[in-house]
Amino acid sequence: MDKDKIVPCLEALLFASGRQADIKLLSEIMEVSKDEIEEASKVLEEELSKDNRGIQLIRINDGLQLSTKEEFYEMAVKLLDNRPKPSLSQAAMEALAIIAYNPKITRAEIEKIRGVSSDSAINRLLEYNLIEEAGRIDAPGRPMTFRTTDEFLRLFGYSSIGEMPELPSLKEDDGQIELELDEKEPENSESSDYSDEEIEETAKT
Repeated sequence: MDKDKIVPCLEALLFASGRQADIKLLSEIMEVSKDEIEEASKVLEEELSKDNRGIQLIRINDGLQLSTKEEFYEMAVKLLDNRPKPSLSQAAMEALAIIAYNPKITRAEIEKIRGVSSDSAINRLLEYNLIEEAGRIDAPGRPMTFRTTDEFLRLFGYSSIGEMPELPSLKEDDGQIELELDEKEPENSESSDYSDEEIEETAKT
C-alpha cells in the first residue's frame, strides 16, 4: 500500500468497524507493518484533535477506535442511543473494583474480600460485559477466574489497566494485589443502584 494511503485507509477501516479494532488485525488487512499502523495512528490522532473535528481516536490496550468527542456526547446519545444504560448496584461496583485490581481472581476470593455472596453482582457484570472469564486455576474444583474487559476500560475512560489510580488501602500478598474493604457487610449493598446519569458521566470518553 502506498504510504500516503495508510492514514486515510486506517480512518476508513476504523469508521467502518464502529468498534475497537486490533492493531495486529489492521496491519494484516492493510498489508503493512504494525509500526506503520502506529505511525499512521499518531498522524490521524493529531489530525482529529483539531477543533474543527467532531471525533477522536482513542486507544484501548492493543486496539484503536474512533469515538465522539466529549463535548458532543450528549447530542450523540439523544440521536442514536436509546438503550437502557448499565445500572450498577453498590455490590456490583465493589466486585468490579476488586476484579479490576485483582486480575484472574476467583468468585470465592471475591466473596472472601467482600464478606458476602457475590453471585448477583458477578452475573450483572458479566451481563454488561464489564468482566469476563479468564480461565481456571489449578485448585480443587478448578474454579473459574475473572478479569475486566475492554468494555470496562472504554466505560471508565482508561486505555489500559495500568492507568487506573493507586488505592491507599492495598496490600501485596504473594505477588497479588488485594483490595482491602471494610469487613462489615455493606448495608443494602444489593439495592443501592448508581443512577444512569452517574454511569453516563463516567462513560464520556
